Amino acid sequence: MSESKERAFALIRQWGDPVLRERARPVEAFDAAFAQHVAELEEIMRAADGAGLAAPQVGSLRRVFVYRLPDDAEDAPARVVVNPTIVSNGDERESVLEGCLSLGKAQVHVSVERPVEIVLEGQDAHGEPLRLEVSGLHARILQHETDHLDGVLMLDRTLPEHKRAAIRALNAGEAWRPPRPDDEDEVDA
Repeated sequence: MSESKERAFALIRQWGDPVLRERARPVEAFDAAFAQHVAELEEIMRAADGAGLAAPQVGSLRRVFVYRLPDDAEDAPARVVVNPTIVSNGDERESVLEGCLSLGKAQVHVSVERPVEIVLEGQDAHGEPLRLEVSGLHARILQHETDHLDGVLMLDRTLPEHKRAAIRALNAGEAWRPPRPDDEDEVDA
């Protein structure tokens, strides 16, 4: 692991930290201090090579997360969502292998079934209204990060036997993933 990645993971709260189970509070002030917090989230997410990072993952109980998509330009700023609410889900659901920067430093993966399409409402980094109608990987990342703001981990959304095996691995400091077909998608958020 690179030195910058090690530094990033030193800042990311890991399995067992109670802050990961708390519900984040709405952001009310979109000031310079908040902008700095968002910039720090982005820096840590990029250094850890994650798809997203929610404020509780660094110990801050603010309802904000940053994320990026695989097609985003490398130098493009992270996407920012503040005070999100998922207002609707499509009927189609899909199971995909997910990882998490807070679970074994992204070395533990479980299959999570989520809606393929969602509509999310919230605010952008400046407090302006935001509405996202998304599908596929974009929808999955938004759902995973919104879960973090509600104190929900991907382990809460997987099969009970996968949850038990993943927790054993986390407690032992080992990597884990369920057996899966070679063509199954995967995302580390």
